[in-house]
Amino acid sequence: MNRELTCIACPVGCPLVIELDENNKVVSVTGNQCKRGINYAETECTSPTRSLTTTAKVEGGIYPLVPMKSANPVPKGKMLECMKVINAVVMKAPVKIGDIVVKDILGTGVDIVATNICPEA
Repeated sequence: MNRELTCIACPVGCPLVIELDENNKVVSVTGNQCKRGINYAETECTSPTRSLTTTAKVEGGIYPLVPMKSANPVPKGKMLECMKVINAVVMKAPVKIGDIVVKDILGTGVDIVATNICPEA
């Protein structure tokens, strides 16, 4: 079975064709112009991940929300569950860049960290 993807590992956007065996294991990757395309194709076909960016509520701050992101990509299939956890979070001001909002979200080994400040009101 073949799967077609557009590579997002670099700005070129190579059209990839991934050949998979009957167990969905990658047999070959064609169309890539760099090695990153091979890594992207293999990861996307076997265990896709995504960076997560969102906001969380803040109490007692000059802003009602603070932006945050995952320190590393999280499994694509857990994105909605991650958002449910994050949506339940209410941080207390002050918040600093790099503060861990959720440690090891859903046992993925990935921390959710603040990407801006929120001083106290």
